[in-house]
Amino acid sequence: MSDTVDAPVIRSDEPGSFARSVLAERHPALIEKVRDAFPYGPGQHRALDALRENAAEGTIAPLPPTAYDHDRWAVWGREHFGRSWFDVPFLWAESYFYRRLLEAVGYFADGPWRGVDPFRPFKQAELDTPEAEAELATLDDILRKPAAAQADALVHGSLWGNRADLGFRISSSAADGPGADTPPLVADDSEALWSLLPVGSPATLCVVADNAGRELLPDLVLIDHVLHHGRAERVVLQVKPYPYYVSDATTEDVVDCLRRLVRAEGAAAGTGGRLWAAMRDGRLTVRAHDFFRAPLPYEEMPGDLRSEFAGATLTVMKGDLNYRRLVGDRLWPPTTSFADRTGYFPGPVAALRTLKSDVVVGLDERTVAALDAHEDHWRTSGAHALIQVRR
Repeated sequence: MSDTVDAPVIRSDEPGSFARSVLAERHPALIEKVRDAFPYGPGQHRALDALRENAAEGTIAPLPPTAYDHDRWAVWGREHFGRSWFDVPFLWAESYFYRRLLEAVGYFADGPWRGVDPFRPFKQAELDTPEAEAELATLDDILRKPAAAQADALVHGSLWGNRADLGFRISSSAADGPGADTPPLVADDSEALWSLLPVGSPATLCVVADNAGRELLPDLVLIDHVLHHGRAERVVLQVKPYPYYVSDATTEDVVDCLRRLVRAEGAAAGTGGRLWAAMRDGRLTVRAHDFFRAPLPYEEMPGDLRSEFAGATLTVMKGDLNYRRLVGDRLWPPTTSFADRTGYFPGPVAALRTLKSDVVVGLDERTVAALDAHEDHWRTSGAHALIQVRR
């Protein structure tokens, strides 16, 4: 694929760009939300202030030598330290910002704040909203439908749940929906997705999670459908090893969501009970590989993770960050082949993603022309989504 890697890497140095707005607007707002969510002490407040000022006007410095992962980030950042945050690859800058935020609040330090997720209040609040209650209540109607109709509804629920991402909502000024002349779903390979998981299949499905809270709930409901209807014998749910980006799912978040399902009313409670049992007997396994917090594309995944993906009948990548890492965080022409961009992946792979960044591939020319003609920010508004599959 080296002959196609000529699209520019996305950076944050262009005024008015989406990437610049994330660093210049979303990150400072997030620091204030984190500050207000916990009674942090003076040292943490000073560290958060320093991070905000450094990310806005300073240059990137290495982690302190005492950091447990200092050596790893020294390698990942060797080309970026000493430069402006806006002049390095956007994917790397975002990832390192979140690592520095965890450092600022003492997440890895010895002391009482060690291991306290600075984003957990936001994630938990998502589970107790009227919106979450209403979404769970719809399961009563969905699960009365034939299995094929259930499958269609649940995969779309998992897809559009990505709009609940807190990081997106902090700075989004998106319209409520797409224009009348452009489709909300810009690519739909759902038929190919389900063809890889026929009823009665001895399949192993791998789901690489994105956000916690209201997005993870429909992901879990979809996993329950796959297991309950015999579309897979086993599901592996891959999550982050520690808090990474504001809404990203960890094992703790999976447990919170399962408890929310179990205590729900109606069909959602049954779903929660089945998933709880599936985790107990090993049909549903949660894993948290260290690579999921790396500022690197999946093309650079280590051998043990590659082997895990190779052993899956299908890997489903949820959300925008996973998509950027899957196809490469570059300004590809949107008609670039999804199959070509994922040709390195060691098995069949699907992407379920709402469009909330500049990266997109695999669209046909007619769709791109309609989007360009009617919407200025269709790549980043969250009003469109895609389901793409490479067998």
